[in-house]
Amino acid sequence: MIDLDIDMRQYDCPFIDTTDDVDIAFSAVQWQLDTDAEKLETRLIAKGDSMGALEEGLRELRAHPNMTECYILSKRDNVAQIGTTIEQTNAMRTIQQNDGYITGPFQIENGRERWHVGFDDDDAEDRTLAELDRHNDYEVEGRDQFGPTTLFDLLENSSSAMSLLEGCRSLTETERKTFEVASRNGYYETPRETTLDELAEHFGISKTAVSMNLRRSERKILKAALTALEGIEDGGQL
Repeated sequence: MIDLDIDMRQYDCPFIDTTDDVDIAFSAVQWQLDTDAEKLETRLIAKGDSMGALEEGLRELRAHPNMTECYILSKRDNVAQIGTTIEQTNAMRTIQQNDGYITGPFQIENGRERWHVGFDDDDAEDRTLAELDRHNDYEVEGRDQFGPTTLFDLLENSSSAMSLLEGCRSLTETERKTFEVASRNGYYETPRETTLDELAEHFGISKTAVSMNLRRSERKILKAALTALEGIEDGGQL
């Protein structure tokens, strides 16, 4: 299996056009492509830079000529879960007709869309990319090729991967930034390449506050990692 990470700009996509004009982003939760009706049904999370941006973005999305249906499932502040049905885009049709398939959720922001697309062989990949180039602007950001053993391992341990992902997501913005800066500046190297005093100066807070932020982030990530390890299949590689 070939898996591509594609940064895409479609010229007939309601979501891309909306994020071009409004400070709003979309992340797909579920999707279903009806090839007979040439429509895509999706459940997405819409997040605006503000409540006003969210409302404006949803209004523009509903008014798009390629939007068939758009409704709100839930909403709180500047975030909403929505359901949509859109006309099949050129890129969707091209991928489907060349035996490609979507392998992961897609995200749309600032007029660009991140796609994860799979193919069974090089010929299908080459045909699809050549046809996409005629009507879309895209760049392949990453390419992975998996054999059956790797795919089986990924599927068997998907719950462990999700546990680790949720642990990372549980960090607050402050905890995440503190942990990232500390890691990138060598705080966890031996010997250490930065100190708590230097980190405190970087963030403009006390040494104690930095230490507390690091301990909280470490605790959350360690807990998630242990949960993931416990969930790995007995035959997995450790």
